[in-house]
Amino acid sequence: MDREHLTSAPMAEFLRSARTRLTPQEAGLDDPGLGRRRVAGLRREELAQLAGVSVDYYTRLEQGRSRSASTEVLDALATALHLDDAERSHLHTLARPRPARRRRPRPQRVHPATWDLLEALQQTGRPAFVLGRRLDVLAHNPLAGRLITDFRALPAAERNQARFVFLDPHARELYRDWTRVAADTAAMLRLDAGRHPDDPALSALVGDLSIRSEKFRRFWSDNRVHRRTTGTKDYHHPLVGDLTVTYQALTPADDPDQILFIYSTRPGSPSETSLRLLAQWSSESASTGSVTARAPGTHD
Repeated sequence: MDREHLTSAPMAEFLRSARTRLTPQEAGLDDPGLGRRRVAGLRREELAQLAGVSVDYYTRLEQGRSRSASTEVLDALATALHLDDAERSHLHTLARPRPARRRRPRPQRVHPATWDLLEALQQTGRPAFVLGRRLDVLAHNPLAGRLITDFRALPAAERNQARFVFLDPHARELYRDWTRVAADTAAMLRLDAGRHPDDPALSALVGDLSIRSEKFRRFWSDNRVHRRTTGTKDYHHPLVGDLTVTYQALTPADDPDQILFIYSTRPGSPSETSLRLLAQWSSESASTGSVTARAPGTHD
């Protein structure tokens, strides 16, 4: 797959998909003819009216025939489309694409302080891992490896969260709500594509996943974006059974393209007991070597 898959009128595609997902009722429109519609989403003229722009101008934006949209217009469209903060930011990013890179980006490296934090979290029984560009898994502590999968044991090219979710059969058994996890994963990758439209490795990843996973093709075509901050995730682990974790996503100060995920469980819950048991096994397996292997922390 070539760069066109990521860069062909991305703002137009995003606007069109967001418009077709928003129903007139959700937009607050009162139309006696709603029941006779052939599609559920907003019409172009309705969105233009809600955003306070002309139908012709909005049509040119959605057809990719105009790339000149002011901040005020973008904010008006975002409000009319009920976009969340991540989607609003994504729309502004697509409207102001970065100049094409002339040089290959520098490899991502996990800062020593982040490695130390991963080890400290291991000692407190908390799984933690670092994702980089393209959802590459840059590092994780042994407990995260026990809970999800040991990415350190995989070839460097396969240490990627999206590849794991869509291509590894273990992922479908591990995540109790695999469909939601898969949709969010594709949406996170779409957000990354908006920030780095000229990344050939990202284009190659999207192409490979599109070829090998019908589910990925469907979620990717939805054109949704997602930024993880906090939330919960449900697992069905082969060793300790069902457990629910709460996650928090943090951005290390030295690299805005890295995300540190920290998992925890509710005190006194069965999930806490399960995680403690998993942590005990993880500590026993790591007792013969370093708590957190540092070799995988570099990625192009």
